Amino acid sequence: MRLRNVKGSRETIDASPWTIHTPSDQKGCWCKEVFCNTNPIHIEIGMGKGQFLMSLASQNPEINYIGIEKYSSVLVRALEKMEENPVSNLRFLCVNAEELPDIFAPGEVAQIYLNFSDPWPKDRHAKRRLTSKEFLARYEKILLPDGVIIFKTDNRPLFEFSLEQVTEAGWKLRNSTFDLHNSEYKEGNIMTEYETKFVAEGKPICRMVIARNI
Repeated sequence: MRLRNVKGSRETIDASPWTIHTPSDQKGCWCKEVFCNTNPIHIEIGMGKGQFLMSLASQNPEINYIGIEKYSSVLVRALEKMEENPVSNLRFLCVNAEELPDIFAPGEVAQIYLNFSDPWPKDRHAKRRLTSKEFLARYEKILLPDGVIIFKTDNRPLFEFSLEQVTEAGWKLRNSTFDLHNSEYKEGNIMTEYETKFVAEGKPICRMVIARNI
């Protein structure tokens, strides 16, 4: 689906105090220089309009959150929400996820959320999927040794592909389900905008938690 361009979105992002404009300058010192604390960092890649991450940040002030969204027309909607209800432990980046190893130092991130990522259904685009072994290699460069990735999707083929990639990349599957909302893992789950819509339509949500080490 083609994204609708939002006029002035880039200018809004550039002017926002919630956006980090030169994120590579913060590599290795996110907590000290951006959040002014020593709390763990959790990031969401492809954060969309920000509902999920803003809810998490509000509920967990002892964690630093960073939302990553490459489309300015989408990120600007999250900034609008932040203007209405500021959350001090949340910042945003408008970058491509391929840049992560240039933005975070080894072990600087404790947890990664991947929610309803673009499935890139054509085989020739498999490397672009955020759960591909190529992206898992990037995440490994920035995660703590015991860091985890939590992935949710309504796309069964993408989920099955992701399970295969976890094995091929040498990661460990901590738990998984093909129907989150009818599983033992539903407690404490925070829904995204997409998830709310899909659940209302009766679509099952797949979820996995993976790590380099069990």
